[in-house]
Amino acid sequence: MMKMYRFLLFLLRDARSMMVLMVLTGLLAGLSSVGLLAVINKLINGAGATSELFAAAFIGLAVLKVVSNYLSQLLLVTFAQKTILNLGMDLCWKVVRAPYRTLERRGAHEILATLTDDTNAMAWAVNGLPGLAINVAILAGCSLYLAWLSWQAFLGVVLLAVLGLLGYRQLYNRVLRSSLAVRDSKGVLFEHFRSLTDGMKELMLHRGRRETFVDSDIRQAAEALRHHNLVTTKQYLTTDSWTQVLFYGLIGVILLLFPRLLSLSGESLTGYAFAMLYMIGPMWGLLGMVPTLSRGQVALEKIESLGLALDEGRREGGAERPVTHGTQCLEFSQASFSYDPKGEDERSFSLGPLDVTIRTGELVFIIGGNGSGKSTFVKVLTGLYLPQQGAVRLNGEAITPANQDWYRQHFAAVFSDFYLFKKLLGLDPALIESQADGWLKTLRIQHKVTIQDGEYSTINVSQGQRKRLALVTAMLEDRPFYVFDEWAADQDPQYKDVFYGELLPELRARGKGVIVVTHDDRYFHVGDRVLKLDEGKILETPNRAASTGSNRTPPMLKPVIRSSA
Repeated sequence: MMKMYRFLLFLLRDARSMMVLMVLTGLLAGLSSVGLLAVINKLINGAGATSELFAAAFIGLAVLKVVSNYLSQLLLVTFAQKTILNLGMDLCWKVVRAPYRTLERRGAHEILATLTDDTNAMAWAVNGLPGLAINVAILAGCSLYLAWLSWQAFLGVVLLAVLGLLGYRQLYNRVLRSSLAVRDSKGVLFEHFRSLTDGMKELMLHRGRRETFVDSDIRQAAEALRHHNLVTTKQYLTTDSWTQVLFYGLIGVILLLFPRLLSLSGESLTGYAFAMLYMIGPMWGLLGMVPTLSRGQVALEKIESLGLALDEGRREGGAERPVTHGTQCLEFSQASFSYDPKGEDERSFSLGPLDVTIRTGELVFIIGGNGSGKSTFVKVLTGLYLPQQGAVRLNGEAITPANQDWYRQHFAAVFSDFYLFKKLLGLDPALIESQADGWLKTLRIQHKVTIQDGEYSTINVSQGQRKRLALVTAMLEDRPFYVFDEWAADQDPQYKDVFYGELLPELRARGKGVIVVTHDDRYFHVGDRVLKLDEGKILETPNRAASTGSNRTPPMLKPVIRSSA
């Protein structure tokens, strides 16, 4: 019950003034319902059947009931929608501000499940608050009416109700535990669904893998979810049946036992019967909200758990500082980063310690075999990871969580696992207007994609073409440093020639620092340096072309692309 109380407090934490209005309108709705019940009871028992006062009271209370119910519903729905909006936006901000390593540890499937399933469960719970408030007000008003009719009988009803609620609490706790199991099962099934879509090519190419995955993994997760849903439903129905037995037992005690033990008038007895019957609807409404509120409570715990995890450690800052332009010097000083081992048989991979300097106006190639640490190096280089030992400095300033976001704004990157946004978000409209079409022509994709109103006309193109669009986006960012992680790996030779022979030298000529992770050794002579990573350590490889003073532009390259554009 304390968790449910905390859940309700969370929903009302940012709406104190609206909460007062909701309570007042809810009380009016409840009290007007009780007033109508009292007037009807008087009319049925013949008291004032022809009185104009009772007729006016009936009409006035009915109007007050309708108006207050409307206002209460409207206020609560407005509040509910604002709460869900703030909750979702707050969680999204936590995601984009969290350390990248934390996001990797939590996993995309858990974050997506929280943003979709948990926030949806919270929405259902919040949207049920209008009915919850009205029903509580009606039950409270009816209780006052019963106490007014006979306080002795009301004490007996309260005693029986408390005994029944003690049993109800035990049943409710079982429902809550089952709801937690349902939520966990949904998370597992969601992860399998993500594997189903992301691994479609691999599943199609291997019948055994496909059939085992669907018949075993997905079926097992779906069966577990079905089982926990059934258990939760059975426990909820048991709880509901217990409440019905308790409720009708109370009516039976009032009608059969109270007249023998207490001196109740006919009017009081009729009032008790009517009030108890009138309370059936609100009571069932409250019981119907139990599963929804339970799922909302579980969702809140998951959301808070993810939020606390995303807030772990030190927050990244420095976004308000402007990006430094001009000559830049990026320095690794005994910088190292290590992953924790995932299992007993796996050793921890460590990058570094690294001592390397990269300046603007320099073109550096990064090479190395699989598992040599290239991807980790790129993440540390771009500020997605902070070194655990040593330091990374920009123009002599050490990078810490306090200025990490500012540091990252100095980089434009196309990662090997890049994501392409259809909109050119956050870019200078004037720069898009003056340069975007030129880059599309240079990369020979203007016949398939255009830019209109700051977004690509389509991104439903091949992987190689999508990577070219990602390169266009990076060019329009106009950052001091550019990082390309295996950009040319799936490009045709003509686009490799453009990339290595034109774009990279042009970026260097514009004073940009260019770092390229690649295996294309036939283009190494274009760069200034080649750094080789081996088991997390950097070895600088002599650049034969640079040392002999040969022309950086290979003879095979022709300026036909740019001239034809």
